[in-house]
Amino acid sequence: MSGHTGTANSGGTAARAAQGWGIGQGETEAARLRRRFPTYRALQQRTRRRVPRFAYDFVAGGVGDGAPNVAHNRAAMDAVRIVPRYGMDVSRVETGVRLFGRDYAMPVGVAPMGNTGLLWPRADAILAAAAQKARIPYVSSTVANVSIEDLGRIAPDVFWFQLYGLPAEDHRLSFDLVARAERAGAHALLLTVDVPVRQKRVHDIANGLSVPFRLRPRTLLDIAASPRWAIEVLRHGQPRFENFRKYLGEGAGTGELAAFVYNNMTSGLTWEVMARIRDAWPRALILKGPMHPEDAERAIALGFDGLLVTNHGGRQLDAAPASIDVLPAIVAQARGRATVLLDGSVRSGLDVARALALGAAATLAGRAFLWSVGALGEAGGDHATASFREEISTVFAQIGARSAEEAGRATVLHPNAVPFAPVPSAAPRLEPVGAG
Repeated sequence: MSGHTGTANSGGTAARAAQGWGIGQGETEAARLRRRFPTYRALQQRTRRRVPRFAYDFVAGGVGDGAPNVAHNRAAMDAVRIVPRYGMDVSRVETGVRLFGRDYAMPVGVAPMGNTGLLWPRADAILAAAAQKARIPYVSSTVANVSIEDLGRIAPDVFWFQLYGLPAEDHRLSFDLVARAERAGAHALLLTVDVPVRQKRVHDIANGLSVPFRLRPRTLLDIAASPRWAIEVLRHGQPRFENFRKYLGEGAGTGELAAFVYNNMTSGLTWEVMARIRDAWPRALILKGPMHPEDAERAIALGFDGLLVTNHGGRQLDAAPASIDVLPAIVAQARGRATVLLDGSVRSGLDVARALALGAAATLAGRAFLWSVGALGEAGGDHATASFREEISTVFAQIGARSAEEAGRATVLHPNAVPFAPVPSAAPRLEPVGAG
């Protein structure tokens, strides 16, 4: 299995090139960024100072008053403890994983995130290029600001696509998007079931968030306080939902595209529709959002190849359990019949190791990548992938694991795991679909 292999105590590429002692050595641009922004929090704080409040709140916020589920996700992740094992030869650590018949360099990928151009213009393209370079999965959202076709060209070896449903005309556009994703070379298709309705995100309401921007006094003040962001928006334009230009015509403006998405994208991915998509899609199919073993079992019976355990980043239901707390139950239900992934407050290599130790094959991360782009612009994608590479390697070594497989066998303490009664198998597992 291919993947990054290096000395576990290297401290990263920049440190290995340094002439002297200390993890902070190195004078390359990557080394300087590493010193200035060594953590998720440092990147988040830099982004908060650099972009308008309405853009920052759109990414940082969740649903409900104070976005409690975002904080709950983090607290649940921090509660997971890994018992290290010592005396192993961890001078070389392998971080690669094999997912749906393809090799990737790390057990982390870029989660689907909609309208990322609001935080930083061309964020989708920046992250897709970084994922291709780092050889990690890149999952494009239906409501990305760069088209399926363009992202498939930017990240041909690692491109996955996430689908929201458009139920009009018996899901005519849903199936057209599936066909476009296949032609664009997507290696996996994720069907999102955790957004049955549009939720009330109070920060966005209070900020009067809209696309195109409504230039009210408060919005103008926010933009004026973020000059670098404003210059980038002037260069590239306001975020547009490019995947829908085909259906409205090349001359469709930002407002027309936004209105079309708002009025037509209301999910509607029922089990019956998902079964039809399974029949139409020839590659790996992943259910995004199962939090109950019964839903996981039903997906497996329909022939899904993967299950992405997630509560949508705390953005849909205040009372939903944290993703990490239902992960063991979904893994137990899958029993190896489907590949289980985790998305939810994955901020570091340690969080990746926590998820692997609880049975996930790999993870996806959203804000961790997007804050890096918001803080650093074009350099943000590579900075984020380099940080994950370094942290995963060193955490593996620290717990006595020389590979993702060994990390999956680590002893873990998980006090908040949600108990579920076993669910009987609904049907024999279909043969897995290759990744193409």
